[in-house]
Amino acid sequence: MARSIIGGLRADETLNLELHVFDPSVETLKSLEQEFNTHSADSNQAMLDNCDVIVLAVKPQAMQSVLTELDASNSSTLFISIAAGLTIRTLSKWLGSEVALIRTMPNTPALVQCGATGLYANNAVSSDHRDLADIIIKSTGIGLWVDSEDLLDAVTALSGSGPAYYFLVMEAMQAAAEKLGLSTETARELTLQTALGAASLAKQSTDTSAELRQRVTSPNGTTEEAINSLIENDLLKIFEQAMQAAYKRSKELAIELDQT
Repeated sequence: MARSIIGGLRADETLNLELHVFDPSVETLKSLEQEFNTHSADSNQAMLDNCDVIVLAVKPQAMQSVLTELDASNSSTLFISIAAGLTIRTLSKWLGSEVALIRTMPNTPALVQCGATGLYANNAVSSDHRDLADIIIKSTGIGLWVDSEDLLDAVTALSGSGPAYYFLVMEAMQAAAEKLGLSTETARELTLQTALGAASLAKQSTDTSAELRQRVTSPNGTTEEAINSLIENDLLKIFEQAMQAAYKRSKELAIELDQT
């Protein structure tokens, strides 16, 4: 995810940012230097001492050891966390200081600059900080602010976990197409292009998803038969239950990580 953010920022030629990175792997640092003209730091503290914004692109399980080693007292640096499940309270506790902190919930399509990210800021975050966060997050797709941290659990259930839902649907459609006689290659390509086309059409249209669906669904036609079958088999309820389960687990993970 860090590489995606760096790549997105470098791809925007209107930005003139000095990007510093730290990673325990020397090979990773050299690779980033060569590909994106980044500056390699020799420690996380060096990053904090020299940067206006720190993006915490660290696995949740490793975050505590990273933050507790930092001296963030009197720091004016903005921290942006992309780690799932770690609350503002937990991150602030590990930092040992009330710093400007933004918690985000990105998703994996950010790796191809098509991400959808939810953001929440603590009270120390200024309007200028928000502008900086927008620049960084929008280098990977779109970023939308939520009014309470609890809503990031809903973002997790929707866009955070959402790509996997679509991958499962695509998996099911391809498997069904192969049973109807199409080759694996043909079924895969038609499935992927259909998914891409539907998402692109919905993104560019002012109509709701329901209106777009109804427009494709001719009375007594093939699409109507398929849609009726999905509704009769309670697809809408299945998705509601799935997202409720993801939402519940997101809250549980936050509690578990907070207790570590």
